[in-house]
Amino acid sequence: MNRMFKGIFVAIFALMLNATVFAADAGTANDAKAMVKKAVIYLKENGKEKTLAEASNPSGQFVKGDIYLSIYDPAGKVLAHGTNPKLIGKDVSNLKDVDDKFFIKEILATAKKDGKGWEDYKWTNPDTKEIQAKSVYFEQVNDLIIASGFYKK
Repeated sequence: MNRMFKGIFVAIFALMLNATVFAADAGTANDAKAMVKKAVIYLKENGKEKTLAEASNPSGQFVKGDIYLSIYDPAGKVLAHGTNPKLIGKDVSNLKDVDDKFFIKEILATAKKDGKGWEDYKWTNPDTKEIQAKSVYFEQVNDLIIASGFYKK
């Protein structure tokens, strides 16, 4: 009996540890904004080509847990993506969320008008496979819109 309780305790502890690790990987608004700010500095120091390459490196400095960069041109073509290289070169300007919101068009319009901002939309969280509210911070630097988002709890 004592052995059974010990086994149950170990299983519960392991589940709690996994939940803590998952929560630690979940980014925040500050993480997303800091990632974009870091990329802007990297761009100024290293140039466009190195920035696009580093932003597309899934093991690079611009991927941390569920926070990563996506970089667009002003027309909505993906120039770099931290977790999905299949998107690079694709025009995603007509992408809609589950509420039929053209969130990329909104990002592009705000970037053109204000140079930076936040955009909220709903998207499938790749970890939970559930549709979740997401918020993305972005800044336009020359002909690049650098973005990073997080899933809201």
